[in-house]
Amino acid sequence: MGLTKAAALETARSGIRVNVVCPGVIETAMGERIWGAPEMKKFALGLHPIGRFGTPMEIAEAVVWICSDRASFMTGQSLVLDGGFLAGPNPPS
Repeated sequence: MGLTKAAALETARSGIRVNVVCPGVIETAMGERIWGAPEMKKFALGLHPIGRFGTPMEIAEAVVWICSDRASFMTGQSLVLDGGFLAGPNPPS
C-alpha cells in the first residue's frame, strides 16, 4: 500500500491515478481448493462479519468503478473488499 501512495504522488500531476484493490476471500476455483473442506470453509466464513465470501463480480465492479471517470478524484487509495474481516476481531463461531 505504501508503493501505491508513492506512485500516486509521483504521477498525480500527469493525470495518472494509482489505487489498489485488496480483496478478502473470493469464491473462485482456487479458493475452493483452499476452503473446500467443510471445516475450513466454516472457519473462514466465521472470520467474515458479513457471513459469506465475496464474488468475482463484486471485485470486478469495484475495479471498473475505480477505473471510471466517476472515481477521477481518487488516487493513492486502498479499497478493501473483505466482508468486514479487517474491521476488527471476529472469532470464528
